[in-house]
Amino acid sequence: MFFKFISAIAIAVASIFGLSHTPSASTTSPAALSDVSHYATTSEEAAPADTSGTSSVTEKNQENPATSGRASITAQAVSASSMPAALSEDDLLKLASAPADTLPLSDSKYVTSGPKKGYIYLCNVRMDNPGSMVNGPWIHGSTWNLSEKVSVEGAVSWPNATFSNVVQGSTRTLSGNGLPTSHTTGVFPVASNDPAHLYDPNPNTISTELLHDALPANPTYSLTPYCMGMEVGVMLSGVPLFNGFDAGLRDAQAHEIQDSCEGHPQGGGEYHYHGLSSCFKDISETTVLGYALDGFPITGPEVAPNKYLSTASLDECHGITSEIIVDGKKKTTYHYVLTHDFPYSVSCFRGKPVSYQVLSGGQQGGQQQRVQGGQGGGKTPPQQAISACSGKTTDASCSFDTPMGTVSGSCRTTPDGSVACVPSMN
Repeated sequence: MFFKFISAIAIAVASIFGLSHTPSASTTSPAALSDVSHYATTSEEAAPADTSGTSSVTEKNQENPATSGRASITAQAVSASSMPAALSEDDLLKLASAPADTLPLSDSKYVTSGPKKGYIYLCNVRMDNPGSMVNGPWIHGSTWNLSEKVSVEGAVSWPNATFSNVVQGSTRTLSGNGLPTSHTTGVFPVASNDPAHLYDPNPNTISTELLHDALPANPTYSLTPYCMGMEVGVMLSGVPLFNGFDAGLRDAQAHEIQDSCEGHPQGGGEYHYHGLSSCFKDISETTVLGYALDGFPITGPEVAPNKYLSTASLDECHGITSEIIVDGKKKTTYHYVLTHDFPYSVSCFRGKPVSYQVLSGGQQGGQQQRVQGGQGGGKTPPQQAISACSGKTTDASCSFDTPMGTVSGSCRTTPDGSVACVPSMN
């Protein structure tokens, strides 16, 4: 376990420096990644904006003491035959109901010590400033109304969008440039004359990104769920899926203004969803709409006309086991379900995630290729790695303590200008 932990830290720190190393499912553990995921994952960013007359969240990082205790948790992997019993069509019909327009507002509905139904199981708690946003008239105290919410205007086409879903042997590879292949987007940055600008003047620009994820084609179900970061997986539209929170750990679907396909860009230009997109044509419970970072499919919620699965119908990771269509064939498997209510999608991983972020660094030919400009940003090393190099010069030897032991390496300058202790990649 110690060596797995060291490997996870090395991989995460190396990603900051752009070192070439691809983590595999066999070299990282959820407990280890939970200690570094607050900088190894991509959090949703909003560029600074005028916050006069708006609600604001103070930018801060919170490390919950409960996360340190998770280093001793060992996930129990089981064979497909040990998955929960598959639900029949009749079972699903009994669980399904008509969707409601009025939904509970679920700000800060997370846990860190273990999964809980209706909550998002975070590896670490990271809270950033979500930007200049005010509550719209669709938010009513502790509830919000989906039918009253406004959308960002516009219908921008992306003819250069690319995406592929290839299964070879035991690996499913999802590749693309992060742009939607099956629908248009709104105009971003949000135009000043767009009614949405009043509530969420998103200043970010959509950019191309390097998306390349090698997932297990036949993931292993774990009795012990894995915690998660901001990013969930990739949808078959070619667009990344984030969890149900915005940068301030608020209910993203309620507070943030997305376009008519429920997508928008974050500070680095990554266009993404936080839940079900109305531009998905077939949202049947048997239809695969994407894949989570552990390899398990993500499907729609519709069981029959006007009959949808909700959070109450699903397990603590927001999934069920049933027969679905995977790669054109019927298959009984565990899968996550997109729902209209929070947490909207994956709330913990049922399989071991191969990574905690969707993108592969966004580098194309040595430069991050921007479609419409945009502003990117590096990731920050953990504080203990920075402290280990305090007062030292680059290339000096360094070490720092972790819950699993001491990590040794050398001091290096990071893209954000700080000097941090980088573990050896050997």
